[in-house]
Amino acid sequence: MTSTAPSPAELEERFDATIAADQRVEPRDWMPEAYRRTLIRQIAQHAHSEIIGMQPEGNWLLRAPSLRRRAILLAKVQDEAGHGMYLYAAAETLGVDREELTEKLIDSKQKYSSIFNYPTLSWADIGVIGWLVDGAAIANQVPLCRCSYGPYARAMIRICKEESFHQRQGYESLLALTAGTEAQKRMVQESVDRWWWPSLMMFGPADGDSPNTHRSMAWGIKRHTNDELRQRFVDMTVPQAAVLGVTLPDPDLRWNPERQAHDFGEPDWSEFTAVVSGAGPANRQRLDHRRRAHENGAWVREAAQAYAEKQAGKQGARA
Repeated sequence: MTSTAPSPAELEERFDATIAADQRVEPRDWMPEAYRRTLIRQIAQHAHSEIIGMQPEGNWLLRAPSLRRRAILLAKVQDEAGHGMYLYAAAETLGVDREELTEKLIDSKQKYSSIFNYPTLSWADIGVIGWLVDGAAIANQVPLCRCSYGPYARAMIRICKEESFHQRQGYESLLALTAGTEAQKRMVQESVDRWWWPSLMMFGPADGDSPNTHRSMAWGIKRHTNDELRQRFVDMTVPQAAVLGVTLPDPDLRWNPERQAHDFGEPDWSEFTAVVSGAGPANRQRLDHRRRAHENGAWVREAAQAYAEKQAGKQGARA
């Protein structure tokens, strides 16, 4: 008795049932091509963001104010490199190669988070990145631990644990600065003024202007809309700002007792569009640096490939 292969309709029905039951889709499972493409786009953008995100903080590795702060920052930058590798590996389970993804990044065919196109102008920026940028990342990424695609969800568990530690590191650094001199307090406030609105833009466009949110939520890739995550981040951050003694630069920010949440102003979406389109303060710098690093590392990749082929040849000869 021969078994017949499932029809396309049956395969799609099984996929829909997996999603409806809130179960995981695994690499060998059948999946719609649109689902696969959406995951590749999102995971690649996430991986690129981790790698590009090393640059703004790396700018301060040799200028940290103490050996302790330098060691902390170095460990964080190393963590971010690891996050990128986890995510590229997750993307490869979908049938793409990380070399291909890197080429698309440096050719501006794939994007990374808009936040990393802003320069780090003071030491306080490093603490504010930890507090605001990593705080926004946590709000965005913790729900991804329940993503419907198994390899992505599992990668996010470790990444979120480390991001939570990074956020605490940044906040602790700012606590030290705001307990210091008046000049240090002013430096922190100036940094918060510059990074607040770009941090809110990290969640992506408003729900009405987000072309991918509805489908991603239907597939269980995302669990919350951009605006829901943005609201969660604001509500989490306001009391932390009060402890630091800094003012968030939004005249419309206030508690709404009816909603039991904070009202806040609208980000400058024209700025967001410009930065995403490549016209941010550091877009060209970030990509040029990544392109040079990729080109300078070509000999390492070639040597690794040659070694792998040599080892494979030895194993074939023994067989």
